[in-house]
Amino acid sequence: MTGAPEWSLFLGFGLYLLLMIVVGIVTVRYMRSLDDFVLGGRRLGPWVAAISERASGESAWFLLGLPGAAYAVGFMEFWSVIGIGFGIFFSWALVAYGLRRMSEETGALTIPDFLESRFPGSARAVRVLATGIILFFYTIYVGAQLVGAGKILHATFGLDPGHGMLLGAAIVVVYTVLGGFLAVAWTDLFQGLLMAVVAVVLPVLGLMHLAGEGGFVSSLAVRGEDFLAMNAGKTGRAFVFGVMIGGLSWGFGYFGQPHLLTRYMAFRRLKDIRFGSLIAMSWVLIAYWGAMFIGLTAVGVLGPDVADPDQVMPLLAKALVPAWIAGIMISGAVAAMMSTADSQLMVASSSLVEDLYVKIHRHGRPPADPGRLVLLGRIAAAAIAAVALWLAFANEDLIYDMVAYAWSGLGSSFGPVILLAIWWRGLTRGGVVAGMVVGMASTILWKNVAALQDFVDLKAASFVLALAAALLVSGLGIGARVIRSDK
Repeated sequence: MTGAPEWSLFLGFGLYLLLMIVVGIVTVRYMRSLDDFVLGGRRLGPWVAAISERASGESAWFLLGLPGAAYAVGFMEFWSVIGIGFGIFFSWALVAYGLRRMSEETGALTIPDFLESRFPGSARAVRVLATGIILFFYTIYVGAQLVGAGKILHATFGLDPGHGMLLGAAIVVVYTVLGGFLAVAWTDLFQGLLMAVVAVVLPVLGLMHLAGEGGFVSSLAVRGEDFLAMNAGKTGRAFVFGVMIGGLSWGFGYFGQPHLLTRYMAFRRLKDIRFGSLIAMSWVLIAYWGAMFIGLTAVGVLGPDVADPDQVMPLLAKALVPAWIAGIMISGAVAAMMSTADSQLMVASSSLVEDLYVKIHRHGRPPADPGRLVLLGRIAAAAIAAVALWLAFANEDLIYDMVAYAWSGLGSSFGPVILLAIWWRGLTRGGVVAGMVVGMASTILWKNVAALQDFVDLKAASFVLALAAALLVSGLGIGARVIRSDK
């Protein structure tokens, strides 16, 4: 559709951006306290909680990085989809109910708050360490989303990538600071539904363009047999540790992503969680396979030589549908970016205000004015977005690589200790600190030592090492043991 007028392409995209701003404005009136700003007053129903959890869990990786990886390496990327599906299922099954119940019992608003609340007496080291990890990895993570925004708008409108990153950051910051958690959750509901529609419709149109299954298979054949094989032509150790475990290990991260875990904490009622898990898994089964096939059908529609694989989704939309519909579909990729960036800004700003300012700086003082705390949360969100934007301009990594690094760091730092805090009474405060330190340190080490990356995938290695550290130190009895919760 190269001859279509640019304003027509922008029409659908502009309507989407307008909707996000309107939601932010409407939800301003609900921001009366820090509890409202951080968790929406724990008033989310199952549809909003589940779809927003899925939308915020995907990021620019879902409609840019994953299709780009499928386009570049082929069927071996299905291992990632399988691992992600199992990770989401077990996160809902093993974490959601216990975290929602225990966080309400203790009044915890953030993940550092929850971890500290599981131990008697002061656990300031747990809170400070957890907050530092959140700020470090989420700044990288948000930066990856802004890189995604720049690539989307460059591929769609020819906009300079830097200007695209600025526009993406501005939109996310506006509705996040206005409406807080409720604005994020409700915009994520719309964004999650849009992402699922795009993931289903776009590959179907691609298959039709290629004249069905026969044309699709023929178009992939030019990439060779390895492209069509889930082992990518590798055998033995190279396949098991490099291909299979590397893909499946994405699932480990779902136990420890604070921007997803807060959705569990925000459920209105405990009994809604089972229905919410069914909604979330239905979304996964529909959307994830479609995202893979966007990249695969793009091989035939766009040809095998797209310079930047991260741009195949917007390029495919422009090639297959009228410009104004392409604008709406491309909004799905923007939605994937925004639905993660907004949630991560909320978690990071909440940790700054709740965990450092309220619980440490003002400890022992009279309660702060609720309106002042909301204002501080908004300022913190804007400041973190500014740092992430600077990082996005300075970073040249692919979205896939940036997300994998931050995902691994958060998943390994928090996943093992969250699971143990819910399910094991033998966990100690020392075990929590050890698990978080080892999770963060091993991720940074694996990222920067090529020999370790070649040995085993960093997502699997960092999670297993963090779990082992938490179990070992707790087994030695270092630190207070977790508080029992028998309700």
